[in-house]
Amino acid sequence: MKVSVLMAVFNTPFDLVKRALDSVMNQDFCDFEFIVIDDGSSLALSQQLLEYSVIHQNKVNYIRCKNEGQSYAINRAVHFAKGDYITIIDSDDEYKINHLSTCLQEIQNADLISSLTETIVSKKEDYYVADKNDLHQNIHVDDCILFATLFGKKEVFKSIHFENRYAADSFFYEQASRKFKVRKSLHRTYIYYRNTSTSITALQKQSRIVNF
Repeated sequence: MKVSVLMAVFNTPFDLVKRALDSVMNQDFCDFEFIVIDDGSSLALSQQLLEYSVIHQNKVNYIRCKNEGQSYAINRAVHFAKGDYITIIDSDDEYKINHLSTCLQEIQNADLISSLTETIVSKKEDYYVADKNDLHQNIHVDDCILFATLFGKKEVFKSIHFENRYAADSFFYEQASRKFKVRKSLHRTYIYYRNTSTSITALQKQSRIVNF
């Protein structure tokens, strides 16, 4: 198994989750497994996720656990991952069809990469988030390490765990840089939806954005 794709889901509307699921299933690279961690969602959504995983049981593994947050859910999923490489997708985002194949090309001579995104926004302010080093300052998302764009060798994810904290992605990347070769790629094959006001990511970061 070459790649393990991990996705944590907590009560994201199913139409958005299905968009994310389908974008993984439609990749032009096929040697992957897809681990969906249901982080204690409603029973209705859990049933929909289970039904999807049954239809695609050759690729999708569905695991339900109690709600502990995205970071812990992804850490749990890492234990089940069989791929040589591990990557993530947020439940309300989307891969372009060549995302995995592009990441595999970009990971040459590195242990972990993060990439830029095609960011979908409703207003200019959505391009900015609070700087983890100074929450009173804003930085562009292109200058951030974004959780779901991480792609790396399994050993990186096995040796470093995500924490339930703001900028968990950046802290993970910084810790990895002390032990592994990391770099940021300029490709934009990950579609990052910041115009979904009810998403977990938007709600977390909206509360920290400084008004312009």
